[in-house]
Amino acid sequence: MAAYIVATVRITDPDKFALYGKGIAGLSERFGGTPLVRGPVVEVLEGDSPVGERVVVTRFDTAEAARAYIAAPEYRAASVHRADAAVVEMRLLVDPA
Repeated sequence: MAAYIVATVRITDPDKFALYGKGIAGLSERFGGTPLVRGPVVEVLEGDSPVGERVVVTRFDTAEAARAYIAAPEYRAASVHRADAAVVEMRLLVDPA
C-alpha cells in the first residue's frame, strides 16, 4: 500500500533550516520516496494555517519505507538543524487501496 509523508513547515530561521535541507537532499529517494508537492500555501480556504506555510508531500511504496526514511541516521543527524529553525508537523498517510 502506498504511503505518504505530509509535512507542514513554518520556517523561522532560513539559514539554519537550509542546513537541514542540505542534509536531507536526495535522502527520501534512497528509500523509494517520490516528491509530489513542495511549496508554500498561497491561499487558506478554511482553517487557521498561515499563508506562506510550506507543504511537502512525498510518496513511498510502503509505510515501512517512509518510517525507515525518518529513522535513517542521516535524517536524524540533519534534523538537529531544524530544531530551532522551523515548526514542523509530519503525518503519515496510508492509502488502503
